[in-house]
Amino acid sequence: MCGILGILAFSGSRWEPDAALLTSMRDTMIHRGPDGGGLWISTDKRVALGHRRLSIIDLSEAATQPMHSKCGRYHLTFNGEIYNHAELRKELQGLGHREWQTSHSDTEVILKAYMQWGKDCVQRFRGMFAFGIWDSQERELWLVRDRIGIKPLYYSVHHGRICFASEIKALLLDPDQVREVDREAFYHYLSFLTTPAPQTLFAGIKKIPCGCWLTVKEDGTVAEYRYWDVWDHTQPLVNESEEAIAERILAELETAVRYRKVSDVPVGVFLSGGIDSSTNAALFSRGEGGPVKTFSIGYKGEYDSYKNELHFARRMAQEINSEHHELQLSQQDLLDFVPRMVWLQDEPIADPVCVPVYYVSKLARDNGVIVCQLGEGADELFCGYPFWGSAIRKAALNRLPVPRLLKSIGCRVAEALGKTDGYKYIQLRRAVDGQPIFWSGAEAFFEHQKKRLLSPTLRRELDGLSSWDMALKPLYDRFRQKAWDTSDLHWMTYTDLNLRLPELLLMRVDKMSMGVSLEGRVPFLDHKFVELALSIPAALKTKNNTLKYMLKKAVRGVIPDELIDRKKQGFGVPVYEWFFDRLGDEVRSEMKDFCAKTDFLDGEEVFRYLNSGAGPQAWYLYNFALWYNRFIVQKAPGTM
Repeated sequence: MCGILGILAFSGSRWEPDAALLTSMRDTMIHRGPDGGGLWISTDKRVALGHRRLSIIDLSEAATQPMHSKCGRYHLTFNGEIYNHAELRKELQGLGHREWQTSHSDTEVILKAYMQWGKDCVQRFRGMFAFGIWDSQERELWLVRDRIGIKPLYYSVHHGRICFASEIKALLLDPDQVREVDREAFYHYLSFLTTPAPQTLFAGIKKIPCGCWLTVKEDGTVAEYRYWDVWDHTQPLVNESEEAIAERILAELETAVRYRKVSDVPVGVFLSGGIDSSTNAALFSRGEGGPVKTFSIGYKGEYDSYKNELHFARRMAQEINSEHHELQLSQQDLLDFVPRMVWLQDEPIADPVCVPVYYVSKLARDNGVIVCQLGEGADELFCGYPFWGSAIRKAALNRLPVPRLLKSIGCRVAEALGKTDGYKYIQLRRAVDGQPIFWSGAEAFFEHQKKRLLSPTLRRELDGLSSWDMALKPLYDRFRQKAWDTSDLHWMTYTDLNLRLPELLLMRVDKMSMGVSLEGRVPFLDHKFVELALSIPAALKTKNNTLKYMLKKAVRGVIPDELIDRKKQGFGVPVYEWFFDRLGDEVRSEMKDFCAKTDFLDGEEVFRYLNSGAGPQAWYLYNFALWYNRFIVQKAPGTM
């Protein structure tokens, strides 16, 4: 797990590499790779690659990067893990690749695989990755982000060159990089708590979407290609018994966990006591010679909006006899961390769960662990959220043969009465507009709410803009064209696989864990496991109105029944209660100043939310204001 950087100067560009500047750009990401740094500049001064290393596989100097083929044609900078690198190495050796310059790094496997199979090599990789390969003969740069989007990869084209990096802050040290807000991206941020790829909140800086790559020619031609879509790799399990499907789920998950145990440094497990993390811990502990290290986060005090789960985590830790560590956070811990959180995020990831993810990562790192497994993805693949069950039922009601005119009248009546903030109105509104009810597992503000929130200037500038048209309709069209099962649940899963997971949930894991130089691994998002999950009929996943019906069936006997049958609770933060305390005072002060000095938000509407005690919505706006002050006004320095 590392931080990568690169620049390609296009034909005719007068840019020449400045080693000191490149080193500074690279070292803004030293937290991603504290174990070493490398920099390579081509002899013709047209290409530069940089790397910060967190040593996980092959700790020797022979595995340092950037790495180059012996023939001198290919040059690689890579972030991530290729879990099946040992099998690929053996296959490549059988195909004649007998000279290896390192002991057992997955980095060199990528180079050899590219030499053997070209761009098709990516189809053979099982892992999480973001990398750049420069082919000095073809004069082409190849930039790749993994199928699920576990690892981020940003880029910017300007002044006759393309720059790419694992983090935006590295790109911002380029003195020619513009620092401006992408106003359209801000509009989408207000919906999704993050910016959908390929946009970021920085004008001119983009991120490669999950499952995609870029090819960049020396003449400046940039082309994006989607190399993986889950619907191209599903095999509908319509004639399989529940028992057979459950067996396949468990077997594939065991494989995914086993792959993610491969490491030359200590590995642990984040443990909440829910089904997902408990299953991770149970499967991980199998075959271990000593106790597994597990880590949990809770809060000091009791809150109605978030109940501590530490007793469930302790129950599972006892079950597997792990070396268990836990930490309880306070409101002060959140307030202390906020400045660093904003810096680590690069662009707002408006999910307060960033706070506990950072602290549990630090807890693990402080206890000698450098890699941890997490449970992200299971809820999206198997319908684990109560809200999803409700949304499925409402979507079914929406399809009842009620004339569209009546629904339209219902919308107008609600608008006339000012009853537009509830989900019933949104249900009708989207039905009238021919849209699915579900837009995302994380939806901050509805379209009409966003328009009220915008300043008059932005309201005029963005008039007619729709997050549905720009961010979701292309995804929905692809879903309708490709999916073998176009059920509401599979639309919800597909939406979050392409938006909420890669750009919010996985981004918060990457940024917060790497903030303490810890690698996070997500077995439930192994692409083979994802393909299997989307091969299961949606109706089975919620049979008997039971959330995660098939996953629960698969892991019963692996973890205690009391953990399987307990009430679902997501990983959260008691921001609602804290908003009525010091956090609320801080948010009000920040937002008052922000609204007075900028022209993004309508101050009166902002304070309508703040005065109503809308803690989560307040956090989303607060996150944006802090980011703006840090990165646009203050022009955040490279390190913190």
